[in-house]
Amino acid sequence: MQWLIDIFRENPVIPIFLTLGLGFWIGGFRYKSLSLGPVTATLIVGVIIGQMGLQISDAVKSLAFMLFLFAIGYSVGPQFFRSLKGDGLKQIAFALVECVICIATCVGICRLMGYDKGIAVGVFAGSQTVSAVIGVGSDTIRSLGLPEADTRRMLDLIPACYAVTYIFGTIGSAWIIANLGPILLGGLKKVKAETARLEEELDSGDFTPDPGLVVANRSISFRAYRAEADYFNRPRTVSDLEAHIRALGLRHFVERLRINGEICDPEPEMRIHKGDLIVLSGHRESIVDDAGWIGPEVTDHDLLNFATENLPVTVSKSGAAGRTVGELRHEPFMRGVMIRKILRNEIPLPLKSRVRLEKGDVIHLVGLPQDVAVAVPEIGYSDRATGRTDMVFIGLSIAIGCFIGALVIHIGGIPISLSTSGGAIIAGLVMGWLRAKRPTFGHIPRPVVWFMDNAGLNLFIAVVGLSAGPSFISGLREVGPQLFLIGVLCTVIPLILCIFIANKLFRFPAAVTLGCVAGSRNAVAALGAIQDSLDSTLPVMGYTVTYAVGSLVLILSGMVVAIFA
Repeated sequence: MQWLIDIFRENPVIPIFLTLGLGFWIGGFRYKSLSLGPVTATLIVGVIIGQMGLQISDAVKSLAFMLFLFAIGYSVGPQFFRSLKGDGLKQIAFALVECVICIATCVGICRLMGYDKGIAVGVFAGSQTVSAVIGVGSDTIRSLGLPEADTRRMLDLIPACYAVTYIFGTIGSAWIIANLGPILLGGLKKVKAETARLEEELDSGDFTPDPGLVVANRSISFRAYRAEADYFNRPRTVSDLEAHIRALGLRHFVERLRINGEICDPEPEMRIHKGDLIVLSGHRESIVDDAGWIGPEVTDHDLLNFATENLPVTVSKSGAAGRTVGELRHEPFMRGVMIRKILRNEIPLPLKSRVRLEKGDVIHLVGLPQDVAVAVPEIGYSDRATGRTDMVFIGLSIAIGCFIGALVIHIGGIPISLSTSGGAIIAGLVMGWLRAKRPTFGHIPRPVVWFMDNAGLNLFIAVVGLSAGPSFISGLREVGPQLFLIGVLCTVIPLILCIFIANKLFRFPAAVTLGCVAGSRNAVAALGAIQDSLDSTLPVMGYTVTYAVGSLVLILSGMVVAIFA
């Protein structure tokens, strides 16, 4: 094996990418609802390969970590700043309370057990499932001026403690919030009934929502019908037909016609006679169930052979920002345009008429290109598929953020600094917000943001595992098996306390309470489990703001844990 070890030592890029690839592969395996996930799997693979005694430059680790932190800030920036006013303040306050409780629980238990800063940072990162704390906490420990030997030992303990506590941190959080949470709030039956009432309220009002919109991911259909109903005994204009459709409580649009054998695009005053063919657009379930009154459905390949557009549009204009989904659909510029789904921080929102849109939301519009083109400038700016990334924006933003973070201010002889980690995430936060306000610069395609986020974090974790490999096993023996139970306490206690605080003190409804608790903890797996448990997407209404706050505060909390533990 010595020849392989020599190759890896002389070419460290090989073990780095090998660790990254195997980590994502193994992390993708799932048994029922259990999965290691790419981060933990990458760490374990890195530790195993790291037994070869490899030397990896810290510059690689720092570069990957800065890309990850900037991507996190860029993603949540618009939502974070928007939440600083209005109804979002209450959820921000709760998210901060939950973060403080998580920190206090972890620091208190670790100090009670006599653990050092390295163990505390690892336990906090794993039990709260915030992998980025490994980097932030490590940077803080290095800056404390401790003896070199103590610093090295603490840094080596962090990944071992993280690995021990992370698995229950992930699985336990999802189970507690989704299964135990409803019981603590009065029982699953009671919580489901309350959630159903809230959903009815979101759909109530003077607007009748599109049928079939409980599931946000309904696709749009275009279907052709022959006009044979008695309604067409006398010629009807396109305007008459669409007005009649609205009177029936439906939201279908005439997209194309075949009149006297000729295919044509509809004009408001164009007359439709009995026997003519009509192409209607609408949500699939609505079209299938409710459009048959016109006449029989027909197959006409030429008539249905036309281009449609499915375009994500970021909300930034007054035409949509601050309006409800129902109000937006009423706008004249939405004629012929359907809403396929709405994302907030990449999370689908329930398509209910009274759900209020916010700047930074992404609305997926479907319709004919000419109709969608009318709606886009009224809503915001489109995010068309493109491979171009504003690298000037990324490079200068991260450089300036890290420079500001590296500045040190001495207060009473104590050095105070954001650190380069804090500077990078704040730079992403500000630049993401500016991009939403002024979309003429700073374009980063969503796949690129995903790559910076996932590849950046896992590349960082891969280097951590490879570097800590030789000392990982000895560190695991040092902390002992009782650390798993410590991690369980650090996971369970804050979650149970916060469920009661959110519901009793902040007065959030049960479904929103569970969403807020999951979002503040960045418990992504828990959100899906909650929605499955309640058969509702309503918990998202408490998740998005708290997730934006938790993404920042929990990562930066690594500094606090490292200082006070």
